[in-house]
Amino acid sequence: MTDTQPYSEPAGGPEGTEPEPAGPRALLDALWPPRVTRSQLLAATLLFALGLALAIQVRAASSEETALRNARPEDLVRILSDLEDRTARLEEERASLEDQRSDLETSSDQAEEARRQTRERERQLGVLAGTVAAEGPGVSLRISDPRGVVEADMLLDAVQELRAAGAEAIQINDVRIVADTSFVDHNGGVRIDGVPAGAPYLVSAIGRPQDLEPALNIPGGVVQSLENEGVGVTMDRPETVLVDALRSAEQPDYAQSSS
Repeated sequence: MTDTQPYSEPAGGPEGTEPEPAGPRALLDALWPPRVTRSQLLAATLLFALGLALAIQVRAASSEETALRNARPEDLVRILSDLEDRTARLEEERASLEDQRSDLETSSDQAEEARRQTRERERQLGVLAGTVAAEGPGVSLRISDPRGVVEADMLLDAVQELRAAGAEAIQINDVRIVADTSFVDHNGGVRIDGVPAGAPYLVSAIGRPQDLEPALNIPGGVVQSLENEGVGVTMDRPETVLVDALRSAEQPDYAQSSS
């Protein structure tokens, strides 16, 4: 009688098959190489962009906070004054717009009232663009420069301070100052819109004198900075300031009126 042994399958499984990996090897095989779908890649890209934007915003906010913390007291006073002036001007503009709306709604001849407001707005825009002469209350500055130290950025600072304080029309010597006016140092002097400007620099600005004068005289402001350089500055409040230097109206190349 022949002894028979029960058949047992080899440990590796059926012939021709590899044994199933187990444990850490199975986990590694599942994770590598990575199987990334298109939607997963897009989501990762969006998350990276969002994280980068947040990091930049936080850094910018931190830089502004650090700059304010390290600013001099006179700089902080000037910044606060500028903010208060801008807030007051925005409130005045809002009140003016509300008055215009009320006039339109209550006028017996709304068409004529609309034309009147349009003409007034056109005049205001002409003053801002420098195509119309203007007069009114304001301040005038005489900037003497015996040492020849006044540079383009100093005059630009004066203009910016006046604009921030609400100046509606500005003129330096015989040049009307508008939004795109250029200030350039040239051969030891200053050119304003390509026109040579020399000392004494005569600055005429129309606006509320009680706003313009303090903005220039604020500690650390334009007047103090110029005087620290040995520049003489004289400021007056004439009854009427005349700004009569004009700029020619630029004709658009492509745009035309639709009316």
